[in-house]
Amino acid sequence: MAKVVLGSTGITVEKNAFGALPIQRISKEEAVKLLRRAYDHGVTFYDTARYYTDSEEKLGEAFYGMREKVYIATKTGASDAEGFWKDLSVSLEKLQTDYIDLYQFHNPSFCPKPGDGSGLYEAMLEAKDKGMIRHIGITNHRLRVAEEAVESGLYETLQFPFCYLATEKDLELVGKCAKAGMGFIAMKALSGGLITNSAAAYAFLAQYENVLPIWGVQREKELDEFLSYIDNPPEMTEALKAVIAHDREELLGDFCRGCGYCMPCPVGIEINNCARMSLLIRRSPSQAQLTPDVQAKMKKIEECLHCGQCKSKCPYGLDTPTLLEKNYKDYLEILDGKEI
Repeated sequence: MAKVVLGSTGITVEKNAFGALPIQRISKEEAVKLLRRAYDHGVTFYDTARYYTDSEEKLGEAFYGMREKVYIATKTGASDAEGFWKDLSVSLEKLQTDYIDLYQFHNPSFCPKPGDGSGLYEAMLEAKDKGMIRHIGITNHRLRVAEEAVESGLYETLQFPFCYLATEKDLELVGKCAKAGMGFIAMKALSGGLITNSAAAYAFLAQYENVLPIWGVQREKELDEFLSYIDNPPEMTEALKAVIAHDREELLGDFCRGCGYCMPCPVGIEINNCARMSLLIRRSPSQAQLTPDVQAKMKKIEECLHCGQCKSKCPYGLDTPTLLEKNYKDYLEILDGKEI
């Protein structure tokens, strides 16, 4: 069973972590069963967030009475100290605990620091002094903010998108974290569903000793796939290298990662799915993406105001309105049977 030490925190866990965002979409009974199954098979690190609706509540239910046996990471998206304390209080209540192992700033547009006027980092330190949190982390989708966080020396962990579609800058960031003794938590390890070969994804990340991947899990079959890799980890074979090379050729560049930070749209376009729909269909062919409901969601693109809000909020600097138009055009061609 491969282990990873999360930087200077000393947290040592199996190199498979549970991303609890998707359990919002299933019942509490299903979620508790899934979480306990993961624990029973060796998974001890669970990542959630205050903004993941009832995810924290489901984690609290699953691990009540055995809190000390797992590590729980959650996040606050607060913009000031008042919001920070409110988020922390709610998280502790929902998780049914009196402490959080790793508390993270959730994708802030800047790197919180002492004296920056927000009061956020000062609140984080106070919470740690009181024993309400044990370690301080930050998550981000912006390379600039992530690099600043590493250089600041203020954070014990960084959570950042990392998969085999990584750029040279992403790889450098992983190395900087290792040198700084900072834990690196890899989110979007399947690139929001665009990577469909989990063995290749796992084998790629296994090459980096300081990286802890978190896998977003919603179904038992998905969990079992990753659990099977604990005792039988995929090796980086020539066949998997070929899969990675093919995917990098097809996907590198301007594509929507589905992070959702462009939302909400003023006219209700489901941007995080619609802006990558043609890729989703081609990589995971499914009639589920051609239903009347999905067609209606794609048709909403016709109502785009070109207000630029989504473009300004995209952490990857994408021209989101153009991506929406392109995906809508491709989608209509698929519906017309011109390609599939």
